[in-house]
Amino acid sequence: MADVSGLWTYRSYRNDPTMISGDPDKAVQNIFGEGMFDLRLDGESVAGTLDMGGGYVLDLSGGVVAGGDVALVGLGRDATPTAGWQYDYRFAPAHRWPNGVNQVPALVGTVIRAKPHDGAPAGTVASFIAVRQA
Repeated sequence: MADVSGLWTYRSYRNDPTMISGDPDKAVQNIFGEGMFDLRLDGESVAGTLDMGGGYVLDLSGGVVAGGDVALVGLGRDATPTAGWQYDYRFAPAHRWPNGVNQVPALVGTVIRAKPHDGAPAGTVASFIAVRQA
């Protein structure tokens, strides 16, 4: 398992198969969430936060699971806008090409809204990519 520790720019996307066809408004509408992963790997355990700004923070905990993926549970913080939230994440490091030029490490995976909140139902799934900060 590659070390996932560090700061990662996180963006999740609605799994909408409709072509965007160069329309920037459609592209923005496909963004499900955005923020900063701050992850720490300790043996097989992973912990950290997803900070989406404006007091929207999830505390992340989990670890490496069978097959080498990372599984995390993200819980909202009491007395903040994320109180009562739960999102579950499953991801792996993106393939590192041996002949890649200036390839930035990335994590790729999916996220599911595990508990409903703010009128949004549980069960919504989005794909995400997180790119390591320099």
